[in-house]
Amino acid sequence: MSESHQQPALARCPGCEEPPASGDLYCGACGYDLSAVPARPDDRPTLAITVPPAAPPAPAPAPAVPPTAPPVPDAPAPPAPAVQWPAASETDSSDVPVPVHRATDLPGTDSGGKPLPASPPAHLDAQAASPPVRHDDRAVVAEPATAEPPGDSGDFALAAPDPRTAEPTPTPAAGTKACVACRSGRVDPDGYCENCGHAQPRERDHMEQELGSVAAVSDRGLRHHRNEDSFAVSSTALPDGSPAVVAIVCDGVSSASRPDEASAAAAVAANEALLESLPRGTHPQQAMHEAIVAASEAVNALAQDPPGSAEPEAHRHQNAPACTLVGAIMAGGLLVVGWVGDSRVYWVPDDRTGPPARLTEDDSWAAQMVAAGLMNEAEAYADERAHAITGWLGADSYELEPHTASFKPDRPGLVVVCTDGLWNYAESAEEMAAAVPPEAHRRPLHGAQVLVGHALDGGGHDNVTVALLPFAVEPQGAGSACTTV
Repeated sequence: MSESHQQPALARCPGCEEPPASGDLYCGACGYDLSAVPARPDDRPTLAITVPPAAPPAPAPAPAVPPTAPPVPDAPAPPAPAVQWPAASETDSSDVPVPVHRATDLPGTDSGGKPLPASPPAHLDAQAASPPVRHDDRAVVAEPATAEPPGDSGDFALAAPDPRTAEPTPTPAAGTKACVACRSGRVDPDGYCENCGHAQPRERDHMEQELGSVAAVSDRGLRHHRNEDSFAVSSTALPDGSPAVVAIVCDGVSSASRPDEASAAAAVAANEALLESLPRGTHPQQAMHEAIVAASEAVNALAQDPPGSAEPEAHRHQNAPACTLVGAIMAGGLLVVGWVGDSRVYWVPDDRTGPPARLTEDDSWAAQMVAAGLMNEAEAYADERAHAITGWLGADSYELEPHTASFKPDRPGLVVVCTDGLWNYAESAEEMAAAVPPEAHRRPLHGAQVLVGHALDGGGHDNVTVALLPFAVEPQGAGSACTTV
């Protein structure tokens, strides 16, 4: 049989300090449950470890303490008079907060009952809060603090450690990569600093290359966790000694596996194929076709063979690595472009009074709807299926259809080779021409940087890659021609 313990009568409510009536279980003022008040503890509270000076014995016994309050040790001195807090000034109509007072602005006593020292002047207080420092090219070093002898309160002042005696952070060994954040930690094979844990930017997050008159820039963008685009720019010579300039841009298909590897393999394979065939005298348009086929084979090789079958049909139900490709060749007065997918080539004349042009057609759902006459361009690209590609490089593509076109411009201009990460923010030829800076034909790297910045300013929802090739012709050019395959 359990025994209930009756709580002693309370002089005041613990919740609102109002005296309750005799026998009340709840406070009539605030509703506090008076039966839930814990019983008075029998042990003594924990005291701070200080050494107060001996106090004279109290002349009179301590006043009675309510039953609910814990026992209080003998007071060393009579209680100090109540503190007179300064009246706070009223706020004005702009609700400016009232001034804040520090605790040292008001009289008080320490644990031994002695008056606290007056607050130091403002300039001395500031110096104490900010110890002298000296600046060098490595770090800010604080001067060592001097330990003061313990005061009457019994507290012991501790000297601040001298940072000059601390062990320096180890410097990475020669040949290892240093952290971009702390500049001292070694980067482990997973790309994280062993000192501060900061993830290091990957090499492909932002790439730039300038080679003579051709330049390219690729950036991860603002939303993707990696850069799945890739590019290659190069130059070679035709059999007659005239120059040939090449730019290849590839965009990995994000829904496929290892898209970053696919785009890199395609860009390298296409570039190497062109550098091998153009010096042999292969026509640039035929060389572009062969380069796209070589890129397709390189991407196909990344697919894992299904167990028990080596037929190409087996890859069509796999999520094989895939990418798109677009390229341009300037050789012998010709401009040759080739593509598979939805990356594009634009022509922007140096004389902006002339019309710009888009030189490629997308392998996409929207382009097919427009070509079939089922929708106009505005309706097709407003559909959520607009950017679904119908042609790509990869083992799961049903049929490879490289597109090539050859142009003979009659005036100088700029060739813009880019992924949809850029043209999504400058879709029409007029919008792309407006985004290209006027001096881009003289400073192609700067122009590519500006175009990447244009895409990032627009939102940077995708990886962004662009290559610029200035095309120069003699003033007496005899017209232009275009053939498309």
